[in-house]
Amino acid sequence: MNNILDLEPTQKLKFYQKGTFTVGNRLVSEEERAVQSSMGRSNSINCGHRGCRGCGEALGARFAVDAAMRACDNNLVVVNATGCLEVFSTPYPESAWQVAWVHSLFGNAAAVATGVAAAYRVKGRKEVRVMAQGGDGGTTDIGLGCLSGMFERNDDVMYICYDNEAYMNTGVQRSSATPPAARTATTDAVGPEPGNVFGTGKSVARIAMAHRIPYVATATVADLHDLERKVIKSMSIHGARYIHINVPCPLGWGAQSHDTIRLARLAVETGIFPVYEGEYGKVTESRKIRDRQPVEAFLKPQRRFAHLFKKPNDPRIAQIQAIADANIAEFDLIAKEDQE
Repeated sequence: MNNILDLEPTQKLKFYQKGTFTVGNRLVSEEERAVQSSMGRSNSINCGHRGCRGCGEALGARFAVDAAMRACDNNLVVVNATGCLEVFSTPYPESAWQVAWVHSLFGNAAAVATGVAAAYRVKGRKEVRVMAQGGDGGTTDIGLGCLSGMFERNDDVMYICYDNEAYMNTGVQRSSATPPAARTATTDAVGPEPGNVFGTGKSVARIAMAHRIPYVATATVADLHDLERKVIKSMSIHGARYIHINVPCPLGWGAQSHDTIRLARLAVETGIFPVYEGEYGKVTESRKIRDRQPVEAFLKPQRRFAHLFKKPNDPRIAQIQAIADANIAEFDLIAKEDQE
């Protein structure tokens, strides 16, 4: 039985996923199954961590780090910024990590990873690769300076941002990745313009593209095979690489834990989260939207946007739709045959 990673030997599973939002014992042939686990996986982040039920970040990290481990024959060092992933995976004195793992400060994961890569280069250990990872707070806000320096120097590090769109670990405060109109602990749903203000924030994937580094990609936990492919491709490249992964947070988004994958998919299908790849400053490929949805489909299941639906035809929904439409146009997310 083959899967996308061609891992051998494989393990027969009782539970697997095929073309639905649910995971269960689907009565299909082995050839049609999308195997989500195998004997060949390193399980670099193991069971026993304290992640919330339905945590998109834990899922994204498991698949990203396992793919990186496979790509470099397990010769990987991971530098992890302070944040939700670090806290729920390493409650002292325990750790869920089964990989060479370093805890950095909130904002200097890129700098620490650069130092680790330099040390191995001096020692002549070319087989050892370095990966840095952090949430949107440690990446788009506190760590942006160190990350930009890593990009500018073209250091041989792959940096992954797990974007759950707020500082979830410290109480769901706004970050520069928080979408407009979203309610957080610091952008409450009160006043004439409740929620996060429009016209703020930043796109680090676009900033990375502006540095003209060898590889930039966005990915989503709604398509784990694509996520793994991009990590493996990134590990085949030397120099600075950046992957930005959309990871819904049930707690911070005010969503049901079983809706994590559904929301991640809707973020793509509405155009809210464009999925694309770029090399040396140019977009090389974008994932086309197969079933375009209005932004309301993405916003309604989340309590952080509940204030938008208290009155009919809130004009801010149209503003969010305009943002999604601009993403679709910028990254050419609609197939030409669907436009005709």
